[in-house]
Amino acid sequence: MSAYRAEDDYDYLFKVVLIGDSGVGKSNLLSRFTKNEFSLESKSTIGVEFATRSLNLDGKVIKAQIWDTAGQERYRAITSAYYRGAVGALLVYDVTRHSTYENVEKWLKELRDHTDPNIVVMLVGNKSDLRHLVAVSTEDAKSFAETESLYFMETSALEATNVDNAFAEVLTQIYHIVSKKAMETNDDAAASAVIAKGEKIDISKDVSEVKKGGCCSS
Repeated sequence: MSAYRAEDDYDYLFKVVLIGDSGVGKSNLLSRFTKNEFSLESKSTIGVEFATRSLNLDGKVIKAQIWDTAGQERYRAITSAYYRGAVGALLVYDVTRHSTYENVEKWLKELRDHTDPNIVVMLVGNKSDLRHLVAVSTEDAKSFAETESLYFMETSALEATNVDNAFAEVLTQIYHIVSKKAMETNDDAAASAVIAKGEKIDISKDVSEVKKGGCCSS
């Protein structure tokens, strides 16, 4: 079998959202993970954009559709559509700006108000390269993450530290949940329904799915 796979040749498609205050580095985390790029000139995202990247887990191709939006209050009108169908989230704060960490609880509440209880959430302390400016201790963030049953990682989009690891961990945990549901029900579609509330994906829309058929189904 050829090693090449077409762009739409995947077994699972998972929607992951980036949330957190404006300026914490969400867009650069997205571009570092999906394109291995970083821009010092990065401006605040206006509206919504998403990018994709595929990973291989247990011989299955997992396509991540990662959504990014501005953290400013004036863009809140997109909230429900932004969160709809998300099965994973990276909740990002800036380790050098304590105010962005203080707002994590608000973001987490909003996320939980709009998503399935099974959503996998990773708390991400970004800009870890700015060690001399750190305003949020690793211990405090780790403790909060444990209390709220979140995964936790500190990243640097600038230095590409832990960026792949953070996204990969979220996608792996989502895959484990879906695989477990599939084994319990012996039906990929049923697993998808549990995770994504039964909605089918249209790439122009925003919902995760398990792709039926394809080259790699057993």
